[in-house]
Amino acid sequence: MPIFEYKALNDKGFSTSGIVDADSSREAREKLRKQRLYITTIKEIREEQRRRKKSLLPSFFKRKKLDELAMVTRQLSTLLNAGIPLAQALQALIEQVQNAQLNTVFRDIREQIVQGTTFADALAVHPVYFSPLYINVVKAGEASGTLDEVLHRLADYIQSQVRLRGKISAALAYPFVMLVIGILVVVFLMVKVVPKITELLKAQHQTLPVITRVLINVSGFFQKTWFLLPIIFIVLYLFWRSWLATKKGKRIWDRFLLKIPVVGELFRKVAVSRFAVTFSTLLKSGIPALEALKIVSKVVSNTVLTDTLDEVHEKILEGSDIATPLKKSGVFPPVVGYMMAVGEQSGRLEELLDRISEAYDEEIELATQKLTSMLEPVIVVIMAGGVGFIVASIMIPLLQISKGMGGG
Repeated sequence: MPIFEYKALNDKGFSTSGIVDADSSREAREKLRKQRLYITTIKEIREEQRRRKKSLLPSFFKRKKLDELAMVTRQLSTLLNAGIPLAQALQALIEQVQNAQLNTVFRDIREQIVQGTTFADALAVHPVYFSPLYINVVKAGEASGTLDEVLHRLADYIQSQVRLRGKISAALAYPFVMLVIGILVVVFLMVKVVPKITELLKAQHQTLPVITRVLINVSGFFQKTWFLLPIIFIVLYLFWRSWLATKKGKRIWDRFLLKIPVVGELFRKVAVSRFAVTFSTLLKSGIPALEALKIVSKVVSNTVLTDTLDEVHEKILEGSDIATPLKKSGVFPPVVGYMMAVGEQSGRLEELLDRISEAYDEEIELATQKLTSMLEPVIVVIMAGGVGFIVASIMIPLLQISKGMGGG
């Protein structure tokens, strides 16, 4: 069934917009009239447009709301568990999903399912919203007849990732805000305050100290080029993003991140935690270990770990267990390899992976607090150094002038 995007006026005269599915434009208009909406524009969102739309958006805007996806996944699991057919369950979700893009996605998925497509294949059409892990877990759930259970597990997984990101973001937000404010204060002083004071100093026709001459030159540079700074920043950011888009650039950057003191250890812990919880989720959903490893290698965000997992996959194909190549990799901490060895031998691999994830989540929280406690004084010192340099550059010649006037 086609999907139409519309703009309309409600009975109170306020403009509104949204999407509606109908067999034709005429039927879509009839549906909207029954809702007491007066259409101003309406157009069909064709399938190729829906599929192509994701590639036209920068990656920043492609980031879906994971918390909303987790909520929708859990609701779908509840509806299926109650015995409601998948197409009807999706229709119930469509009526309450607030995010317009996600609403369109689920309308398209429901339409494909009505036409006979499997749920996993319908999800695969929208890779911006559904990761390989999500699609493969759903595929396993469909095959085993436990779709409601695996969706519940997926919702737990997504929420755990949201919580982890939230903890890290919240901890790093304060130092980041401090740094931005410090930079803005220094730029303001250089562009607005320092020039006025230095003009007064120059009017005294005295030899200025080296530190003051440096300040004048820096201030002059900022005055002439301040409007170029945002452009330079954007260009550098775009260059960095395009470099990261290459395999070589991503690999160099990921290796660099892991080697940074404190920060590298935090990234390593996050990657290990994500590996453990993802691997566990896949195994619990009935996906074989070899296939699960292949999926996990695509989900972990660090290419160094991806390369390691690919090597582990090859070793397993040659007859090795999972734990031995992990221990020898040098990327995963030895304790992870030992715990996985115990899990394989006892048949409790999923349980041991969950314990690894829980342990590393606690370590991540401690590592984040440690990083924050280190960053805050460093940023304060940098800000104090910048402001102190400006104050000293101004006060030294003023004191010299005052002393000269007093001596005269």
